Amino acid sequence: MSKIQEFKDADKAVAAIEKVYDESVKTLTVAFEGFTKGKKIKERVRAYYPYLRIKTTTRPENDGLLSYGFVTSPGTYEATLTRPELFGSYYKNQIQHLLDAHGVAVEVGISNVPIPVHFALGEDYHLEGDLSVEQIKQLPNIFDQPDLEIMDDQIANCAYQPKEGQPSPLALFTAPRVDLSLLRLKHYTGTKANNFQNFIIFTNYQFYIDEFVKIGQGLVGKDGYTDFIQPDLTSRIPQMPAYHLRRSDNLGITMINIGVGPSNAKNITDHVAVLRPHAWIMLGHCAGLRNSQELGDYVLAHAYLREDNILYHDLNPSIPVPALAEVQVALEDAVKEETKCSGRELKKVMRTGTVATVDDRNWELKASIRQNRRFSQSRAIALDMESGTIAANGFRFRVPYGTLLCVSDKPLHGQVKLPGMADNFYRQRVEQHLKVGLRAMEILRDTGPEKLHSRKLRSFNEVAFQ
Repeated sequence: MSKIQEFKDADKAVAAIEKVYDESVKTLTVAFEGFTKGKKIKERVRAYYPYLRIKTTTRPENDGLLSYGFVTSPGTYEATLTRPELFGSYYKNQIQHLLDAHGVAVEVGISNVPIPVHFALGEDYHLEGDLSVEQIKQLPNIFDQPDLEIMDDQIANCAYQPKEGQPSPLALFTAPRVDLSLLRLKHYTGTKANNFQNFIIFTNYQFYIDEFVKIGQGLVGKDGYTDFIQPDLTSRIPQMPAYHLRRSDNLGITMINIGVGPSNAKNITDHVAVLRPHAWIMLGHCAGLRNSQELGDYVLAHAYLREDNILYHDLNPSIPVPALAEVQVALEDAVKEETKCSGRELKKVMRTGTVATVDDRNWELKASIRQNRRFSQSRAIALDMESGTIAANGFRFRVPYGTLLCVSDKPLHGQVKLPGMADNFYRQRVEQHLKVGLRAMEILRDTGPEKLHSRKLRSFNEVAFQ
């Protein structure tokens, strides 16, 4: 397809996007196959991403309740797109909203952004292992390589300003940025992007994964769950293994053991965000900061003291990260169901308040006076190393987020985490905590994506794509 085409039908628009993309990838893969077999290629081989564009002269025709699916003011808006076999239903949904909101056709064409050969080859190809040293040296002279200049997060960070005459963005991520994350997901989690579901649970302990495997496998064939996918751990254990309780509509649950620390938390959410999930939550352990708490009590985060030192340049800690009502209610209702508690009894086992997220696992060893004053001023009731980062990146990437933690120690009150005490705690609480998280995700799924994607997460001049 060489010319721009206009569509007022979302299915036809997606089909055109797929055609452009498939032809581009075929151009690259055929040439690359010849290159690997020793064929001499004298001219540069280049192919381009498809783009979607909309031009409007009026404001959207909607009731203002939907938080996405429209452009905020008259003008020209555009996005480069990738992997329609993975994102086809998502693209169709977003395009349909644009058509409904503005009543004008959308354009599909070939962009001027080249597809790096690494991205065209997909998750299963490893250049370093399949090419000779000499071929690797020749590669940049023949095929386009990933360009970091067009893979940043300026749009998501509300920092992007189009140059005069350029269209405004339709989506948070460019196609190359999406492709990079799809490859990184396979690298870090050991599973492909097409296995990920729209509801994500992050955890910081393998105990939760072990329980998820047991419960998840038992749910296959029930409630629409079709299968349970695990990473292959026989050859290489991935840094942050992911497990997927899948449904055919992708409304299942993915759980990822992100390990410990805000760097891991930012890393994985940077990449999961391109899949545009409907919600993600953090389930894990925390230090209880109040003497009135007991080991095993739940903490529902309503606010975050962010001292993770990882998102300062992207989302300064002075910027509040609000609690999202739909997620908070789902988590609280799930705790009620699983504990059979309500009213005052519920308050005995679950406390709501501020969670402090820090970047030092041995925070207890610091001089306590200054540090404890900070915690007290913030009214923090718990401390961990991941929750604030995950919530902040949810806010930054417009992914609904929440946190439900479980108190595993109380260092400020003499109950430090020790092996025997921890093992006993794990046996008693992990199963119930995970069931709470799974039930909360089911409640959110029943809520529906149009209600979940809150207007609280949208900036002044927000992109149209959810």
